[in-house]
Formats: sequence, C-alpha cells, structure tokens
Amino acid sequence: MTKFVFVTGGVVSSLGKGVAAASLAALLESRGLKVTLIKLDPYLNVDPGTMSPTQHGEVFVTDDGAETDLDLGHYERFIDTRMRRANNFTAGQVYKTVLEKERRGDYLGKTVQVIPHVTNEIQEFVKRGAGFGTPDAVDVAIVEIGGTVGDIESLPFLEAVRQLSLHLGPNNSAFVHLTYVPWIAAAGELKTKPTQHTVQKLREIGIQPDALLCRADRRVPAEECAKISLFTNVAKWGVISVWDVDTIYKVPRVLHEQGLDALVCDKLRIPTPPANLTRWDNLVQALATPASQVRIAMVGKYTELSDSYKSLNEALRHAGIHNNAGVQVTYVDAETLSPDNVSQLDAFDAILVPGGFGKRGIEGKILAARRAREQRIPYLGICLGMQVATIEYARHVAGLAGANSTEFEPDTPHPVIAMIDEWQDRDGTIQRRDANSDLGGTMRLGAQSSDVVPGTIAHSIYGDVVTERHRHRYEANEHYLQRLRDAGLVISAITQREKLTEIVELPQAVHPWFVGVQFHPEFKSTPWGGHPLFKAFIAAALGDSGKVRPAQLKRAA
Repeated sequence: MTKFVFVTGGVVSSLGKGVAAASLAALLESRGLKVTLIKLDPYLNVDPGTMSPTQHGEVFVTDDGAETDLDLGHYERFIDTRMRRANNFTAGQVYKTVLEKERRGDYLGKTVQVIPHVTNEIQEFVKRGAGFGTPDAVDVAIVEIGGTVGDIESLPFLEAVRQLSLHLGPNNSAFVHLTYVPWIAAAGELKTKPTQHTVQKLREIGIQPDALLCRADRRVPAEECAKISLFTNVAKWGVISVWDVDTIYKVPRVLHEQGLDALVCDKLRIPTPPANLTRWDNLVQALATPASQVRIAMVGKYTELSDSYKSLNEALRHAGIHNNAGVQVTYVDAETLSPDNVSQLDAFDAILVPGGFGKRGIEGKILAARRAREQRIPYLGICLGMQVATIEYARHVAGLAGANSTEFEPDTPHPVIAMIDEWQDRDGTIQRRDANSDLGGTMRLGAQSSDVVPGTIAHSIYGDVVTERHRHRYEANEHYLQRLRDAGLVISAITQREKLTEIVELPQAVHPWFVGVQFHPEFKSTPWGGHPLFKAFIAAALGDSGKVRPAQLKRAA
C-alpha cells in the first residue's frame, strides 16, 4: 500500500518547500523506493496558466499538457518519475469538481459543505496522484501543501490530509513541517519563537509533525534545536537544520546527514538499503569546479523575479555542467533596449530570448535578435524568442516591411506570426480557438513530435524526430514560410498535419549558431543528462574547437 509524507510550511512563504520535498524524494528514491510528488495549491485559479510570472513564477508544463506550479519542475529535476496532470491540483479545481457534482445531483439532496465534501474531494485528488490502489501505485507519495499554516485558504487542505492520515492508520503517513528560524541582528541570536507558534497552530488543527526542517541563513546550533524540540513535542533527531547553501543540489546531502530519510523510513516502517548519494556529490563537485566560464544575456521582460525563468536557468546550469563550464546569466530588460544601447549585448558570449506573452518589450527582443544575427553572436530563441527572430528576419532580410505578430499588431501588413484557429492536440482531438476564446486552456500544450530536416543544426541535435513540450497560442504563419525560405531562413522542423513551424535557424555558412524553437525544451532538462539543445547552445557560446569569441577577448584584455 502506498504510504504518504505530507510537507507543510510555516511562518513565511518562499522557504523552499518544493526543494525540500524533492530532496526527500531523491533520498527515498536512492534507497530503492518508487516515489512520486504531489503539489496542492490553495488558490482558486483552476491552474497557474493565467497568472503573472512575476507574481507566481514560471508555469511548468508536463508531457500530458498540464499547466502546473513551478515546484513540479524541481520534482522532475530531482527524481526519475515524470510528473503529469494528477501531480498538481488547486482549490479552484477541487471546488469546480464539487460544484459540478452538486449540479448533477451526485450528493442526493445533501447540504454541500467544506467538511466532508470538499475535504473528501481533496483526498480523492491526492489518491489519484499517487495511483493509490492501482497497479501504478508508488511506494511513497510526498504531498506538498502550498501556502503557510494559518492561511484561511489552506485550512481545507490541512484538514483533508489530517483525515487521510487517520484513515490510513498507524505508520502509513508522516508529517514534515518546514519552518523559519530568523536571525535577529540587533540581538545577535536566532529566535525560535516563530517556529514554536507555527507548530502550535499546526497542532491546533490536529497535526503533530514528525520532523521539523528549520530554515535559517546559518546552521541552527544544537542548543536551539533542543529548545525547539522541547516546545514543539518533536523528538530531538527530528529537528533538522537547513541553512542557506550556494546550490539547491546540496540539499539532499544536508538532509541525509541529519537523518531525515532514515527518520521517515522508520516512521513508515519501510526497510530499505542505505541511501547512495554518489551522483549528488559528483554533481555538486562538477558545479564547483568548472574549467571555463560563459556569459549569457537573457533578454526578457520578467527579469525582476528569477523564478519567472526557473527551469530555463536550471537548464543552462545543467548544460554548463556537461560542457565543464560555469554559466553566468545576466538579465537584460527588453523594455530598456534601444538602437542606442543594444551594442551592450556584444559583451556576452551568447544571447537567449525566452518565452512570454503580451506586447511589452517586444521591440527590444527584436533588436536583440537582430544584433545576434548581424554580429554573429550565438542565439537561442525559445517560443516567443523564435517568433521575434522570425519577425526580425522578415523585416530586415526578407523585405517584409512592418512584419509583426497579430498578437502585438492585429492590423500588421505582414502577419508572419498569427493565431491558428484549429490544430490537432496530442491525443488526436481537434482543438479550435479564436481571439475571443478564454485565455485559460486555449494554448497548444504538452509534448508533441515533429520531423526534422537532415543536414541542419536541429538534426545534429535531435536526429530525425523532435518531441518537446509546448505552451503558446500564436504560430509562424505558414503562408509566409516560402518567402522566408527564399530569403535564406531555414525551417528545420515542422509538424506533419498543420505544417506548423517548430524550429528555425540560419545556415552555418552565414552564422555560427542561430536557432529558434517554438517549444520549451527547458522543461525536460535534468542535471544528470542535461538537454541536447542547451548543451549545443553553451558549446556554441564557448566557441567551436575552443575558438575565443570577441567578447572573451575583451574580457581578457
């Protein structure tokens, strides 16, 4: 039977519950257990797809086309199990399901209430995510509850997992609480009172944590841990210090050395071999000892919050590891770029333009694509980054003056990027949309495959077929593809049915490495294998056969 570990958070948000949960999952997986993770988000949005990245961070997309919380990206990077739609659900989805059942009459005239109807539905969602009672069931499901203990919106979720723990019986569930131990500079000491209060709040709900992960900017001394143990009724060996580290990939080792995985296995009565952290130690060593450095300019518009590009940053870091290089990313606000200052991009080894939505910053991104093309700086455009590269090429090489996307300029004379009104989804169903469709759930989403043209950069990376995850509404307009080809743009991957452009590139005879992709390859990158597209991009930034780029010469001088 599947056993559960419930991870909660207290005092403040953004302490790293997702990384902590993923690290525990990695430890259990290293002991030979089959593990999955589930994220419960208490907000009323059906999914994070319409939320601003600057407020909530990136939207992570799964193979089956679910728009999910960014923590699922941590999960996939830390364990071998792939996430799917059932691994993330929100209060919006739960209430929507309950109300649909009420309208159908499923409750047979009963008064529909938070307890038991909403809490029962939450438990059903959790069981589905774990494959509970099915052949696909895992050994351990780690369930992360978003928000902070004490938040009104989190209460139904906490009550639901309390009930589920009761139903499961002894030794079939464990509770891990992530809390904050602040350093008060004026007093010169760490304060344990916030942790005492958050555990008190948790116990009022009926949940007694088995382990406390005490986040701080430094190690929590043994005396403070003993004090926390005394006032929270958590055993001393269950009070674990989690201090700030320079890379999240050190967290599994930090937790293991303090016995968290052993504590959980003991609580759940699961006999396992010892954890093997060799690959994690090797990963940390590789990050700490790169042979060279490469500087990437990321030209975007969500630059004020690094979590907006979380998977992208990790993919670049992974590619650096596999090129034995450290990757330094500098965010460049696309809105600030102009013809007068775009030359600042020449100081970088490569330029990356990520995805995004809306008109703000578009002309700056187009300027960045043009600078990369004209100065022969390696360029990678992802999703919108591919589209702006196409627009730039249409305007300045193909002679299509005023070319644009109908997303930004509905009346453009040359809509080289436009919304298509019909496409075949990954399951074979036909989807339709127009400019008036709801924003939520109207995008091309999830893993889809396309054929790759031999003899191209894309073919050297992917081979005959590329399968990547998508998240976008607008596409390269097929009616302009031939004119762009005639002007020298290479369309190196295209879908079979709709003839949608997946990859564009420049011939290597005119540019060393210039690639734009409509999909989001960052979602499939892991530290163990990296991702072939990002590895090729970083290799290009380093220079073919060790050739030094002008930007590197300037820095050396």
